[in-house]
Amino acid sequence: MEENKKKITTFGLVMMIITAIFGFGNVSNAYAQMGYGSIIWYILAGVCFFFPCGLMMAEYGSAFKDAKGGIYSWLAESIGERAAFIGTFIWLASWIVWMVSTASRIWITFSALIFGKDTTQHWSMLGLSSTEVIGILGILFILISTFFTTQGMDSISKVGSLGGIFTVVTNIIFLIASLIIIFANHGQLAQPIHGMKDFITSPNPQFQTPIAIISFVVYAIFAYGGMESLGSVTDSMDKPEKTFPRGLIIASLFTIGAYVIMIFMIGFSVNYNSVVAKHGVNLGNITYIVFNQLGVYLGHSLGWSAAASHTTGMLITRFVALTQVLGFLGAMFILLYSPIKSFILGSDKRLWPEKLTRLNKHNMPANAMWLQAIIVCVIIFLVAFGGSAAQRFYLILTDMANVSISFPYLFLVGAFPFFKKKKIEHSFVAFKNPFWTNLLVIIIEIILSAGIIFTCIQPILDGDFETAFWTIAGPVFFGLVAFIFYQVSSKKHKIK
Repeated sequence: MEENKKKITTFGLVMMIITAIFGFGNVSNAYAQMGYGSIIWYILAGVCFFFPCGLMMAEYGSAFKDAKGGIYSWLAESIGERAAFIGTFIWLASWIVWMVSTASRIWITFSALIFGKDTTQHWSMLGLSSTEVIGILGILFILISTFFTTQGMDSISKVGSLGGIFTVVTNIIFLIASLIIIFANHGQLAQPIHGMKDFITSPNPQFQTPIAIISFVVYAIFAYGGMESLGSVTDSMDKPEKTFPRGLIIASLFTIGAYVIMIFMIGFSVNYNSVVAKHGVNLGNITYIVFNQLGVYLGHSLGWSAAASHTTGMLITRFVALTQVLGFLGAMFILLYSPIKSFILGSDKRLWPEKLTRLNKHNMPANAMWLQAIIVCVIIFLVAFGGSAAQRFYLILTDMANVSISFPYLFLVGAFPFFKKKKIEHSFVAFKNPFWTNLLVIIIEIILSAGIIFTCIQPILDGDFETAFWTIAGPVFFGLVAFIFYQVSSKKHKIK
């Protein structure tokens, strides 16, 4: 039976990697934060982080192909139960922070879909500010989504597949429109290049110091996050020792190249100072601002009327918003149950209160999911009602998500040399020399640590203690909770 199973080809693997990793939101965020200066960091993160980490995740997945606990099983077998529990708890926290961010951002997406632009900064009711209204709506979204998912209505997650098709179409629209613009304007860029300094400095006043610029590495690493989800596919390949590295090399070159080219191409239609630096533009709506400007500038470049150009911008914005809605809904309904379910089922059940491990009639850990929903709602409420304006609100959400997603890789990469020493038999082996393996791990750990530390320090240097608190709070708080929880539970149940 196993022989007749359809094997994943190199092309199939390349498509899986690109779909899991690439996102246009990472392109627009990079341009908003660093302009053309973000390109070099995306190249460095791709070469020094994405490619080697992808090979490490493949080795883990190949060795623990039958493990139910995902990365928990990888870490537990490599560095022990306690460190695995803390590392996976922080990994779970990264998805909780993602839910916090997405539940808030999705209302910008709905606004762009309905009105053709972001109107959320003007939403108010009962004396609440726009940020507080978004917070209330985000809480409602999480509660309703959790209810449907606990009832087994996770089939809506399949809209994510449709969103994938729309995403491809969106990127094609961006590429074709950008090429038309550059030809119509005889090679003149909306964001002119004044020399090589434009590729190493940022037009953003928040990214002028060395510490701020180095902290941008976390944005670049976030753009390549999600590799751990691909670790388990090696045993579904024909000749994985050849297919995986070949597919990873092709996908890496394509993904890195796509990020570099598309960041540069935003400059064809978007002038930084006149579009990105305007009041009301933030990391929550920058993608829609970019696509709206693409449509307007396309019409302008082709000599259309102002009304026709404006309509084109709104139509493209609405299409992109539809794509994002499908993608957000698909991902949300999967991530509400998948990470927490794999963690609870993969770890020692004695560590958890019996109620949290219990599955309902729909095979969902409903109690654990409702606890997760409460935590997400509390964080949304605290951030939304912290008195921040929209621009800082979305900066806080972005920094929280970037640091939280990057943090678990410190555990996954750091555990790799210990995993190699175990000499667990597996079909895919990429790293054979212990010295070079350990050196590579040290380099990646330094890059990750520097990016995370500087991302946390920069707001403190700017006197923005609220952003600093929330950026640091996620991994530190959940890591501390995991440590205490494990210590208490393991003592109670006499788990070594």
